[in-house]
Amino acid sequence: MKPLRKQFKPGSPFMFDIAYRETKSSHTELPEHFHDWYEIVYIYAGSGTFFIDQTLYDVKPGDLFLIPGDTIHRTLPDATDPVIATALYFSSLLIPPNVYGDGFSFLDAFEHSKQTKQYQLDTRTYREMVEQHMDRIHEELCEKRPGCRQAIQLALQQLLLVLARHTTPCTASDSVPTTHVWPWIGQALQYIEDHLFADIHLPHLAREAAVSPSHFSRVFKQLTGMNVTEYILTKRILSAKELLTRTDDKVSDIAAQCGFESLPYFHKKFKAVTGSTPSRFRRLTLNFPS
Repeated sequence: MKPLRKQFKPGSPFMFDIAYRETKSSHTELPEHFHDWYEIVYIYAGSGTFFIDQTLYDVKPGDLFLIPGDTIHRTLPDATDPVIATALYFSSLLIPPNVYGDGFSFLDAFEHSKQTKQYQLDTRTYREMVEQHMDRIHEELCEKRPGCRQAIQLALQQLLLVLARHTTPCTASDSVPTTHVWPWIGQALQYIEDHLFADIHLPHLAREAAVSPSHFSRVFKQLTGMNVTEYILTKRILSAKELLTRTDDKVSDIAAQCGFESLPYFHKKFKAVTGSTPSRFRRLTLNFPS
């Protein structure tokens, strides 16, 4: 199954969305998906597993997950203990630039999570503040009073400030991803991450994990929602998107850097995953910088 690009309201000038205190189940959750917007997921109750990028996390009340744009993720709620959560989605265009020259960004928590590959925060010491800001956002959306969008933007910035202050280099090792699923699957995901642009095949991964290829494939798809080939392809395309955004390298060079030997094949797969050609995506990004 190919990962889905989550769709938001097309053409909306207010680039924000919320799923407030929703009960998650295997029947209501999207399969593995990604999107360009930032996402914050806060857990009120329930248990399950959260797959983000290459890491599997056990979910518990009070957890908060930071998901940068273009990050593959999937929730696997426990069938007997469904997750109740709020998810916030927003574009970077909703965040004002820093004009004070002090190096602070409202997106610092996301940048930290992306750099450290650590997407889970334990909010036990400040969960009341998190819930208050999310409640305020929901209240403003429901009441639709004059200035509600500005109020939502302000509450979002206040929440991001709280998260940035509780996500610092000195506390980076305080939260270690844990999961009760098979240890070898986490090792396999890390191996793929470390060798993403190399020639990776299922038999080799299965051999390294000391399991049969069929068992490896079954468990891998159960947890990530994709087979190995689809997962690697999507990760490579998302890496190419970042290079198209952050560098002025030629499209052909980016394709080669990301493990694509054929430029036409790269164009075909890039459009299949993103809905756009590489060149058009770069032009749109230049017109609407993040």
